[in-house]
Amino acid sequence: MARADRLAAARPDTAAPPSAAPAASSLTSPAGAGNGAGRPATPKLRSREHGAAIPLDDVDRRVLNLMQGSFPISTRPYARVAELAQLPEQEVLQRVRRLLEQRIIRQITPIFDTRALGYSSMLVAAKVDPAHPHRAASVINAHPGVSHNYLRNHDFNLWFTIAVEPDSPLGLDGTLEVLAKESGASSMRQLPTLKLFKIRMDLEMEGDTKALASAAEAADPIELDPQPYDEFDVAVIRALQGDMPVTEQPYAPAAAELAITQERLLAHLSGMQERGLLRRVAAILYHRRAGFSANGMGVWKVPPDEVHDVGRQMAAVRGISHCYQRPTYEDWPYSIFTMAHGRSKQECDAILDSIAQLTGIQERATLYSSTEFKKIRLLYFTDEFKRWEAEHAGGRAPS
Repeated sequence: MARADRLAAARPDTAAPPSAAPAASSLTSPAGAGNGAGRPATPKLRSREHGAAIPLDDVDRRVLNLMQGSFPISTRPYARVAELAQLPEQEVLQRVRRLLEQRIIRQITPIFDTRALGYSSMLVAAKVDPAHPHRAASVINAHPGVSHNYLRNHDFNLWFTIAVEPDSPLGLDGTLEVLAKESGASSMRQLPTLKLFKIRMDLEMEGDTKALASAAEAADPIELDPQPYDEFDVAVIRALQGDMPVTEQPYAPAAAELAITQERLLAHLSGMQERGLLRRVAAILYHRRAGFSANGMGVWKVPPDEVHDVGRQMAAVRGISHCYQRPTYEDWPYSIFTMAHGRSKQECDAILDSIAQLTGIQERATLYSSTEFKKIRLLYFTDEFKRWEAEHAGGRAPS
């Protein structure tokens, strides 16, 4: 298959090849409908309230909210969380350890900014064999820069995010060409971020549907340009990224690895945050076990001259974790993407309905995920990227 067919419609607002994408009217059809590639794997949309959730008490919910949004860069961060929760520090530590063991909390980790670090990244929608989507997913998941990969209810049934290193010989286009060939994808639609209005995955553990659908003050789009950094920044990222220990002083092991004082590390992290390299340090949750059994990607047709103001308004809604402007195409008129997270499909719909009421934008489609093939926190400046290119594209592996 020619590259133009596999990486379909790489240029926005131009006609795509016939195999590139379904017509907009097929957005609500089952995945793979009408493509004749075998019986599709029917998506099982999470509509059951609470789903696979683990019972939590009110204190657990309060601690989870604070761990997602108020975990500080300080010598004793759990002491600060305990102060806000009006609990003893040791109780907070015990609860967090239990929530990790019960797989409510996925990890406590720094969240670095991919684009600020010079990595190239984008959302990709792929059309793969609907009868065996897991086969394509396993190939795509093997790339170390793929952090999220979901089966969704659409002819483009596999949606994943991918990043490549700043010095990648293949770059994004070359990497996607390899993945399209190896996965057997008949088409891949590139959906890069044009404007970032919001990226903050906080699950509201204490509030109800009304709280999730509520709007706060709109903020301006976030700067995405790469920022300068040096070798010490890279060393700090390598030492701290991944799972942080649940101890009174969780930053201490990274400081020891770097052979610096904890105070110097914390001051440097605060500087990285000011420079945009580090967004925050936070708990990442297992959505479904925390009670959020559904997520819906609401895509909106917004007049070009209203994208800025409407995007700001959409991003301010509490139940929206991600809000982006992405390219439009002749058969894909949706310029703003919003991720809604709810305890049921109905709650996601309520969040998106509130956006329609808030903004007056009515033309939208909602794509629900049925299978989570991969969800990880991206690790930066590792050898895995070069190894993948050596194995799959003839690049040079690290010695």
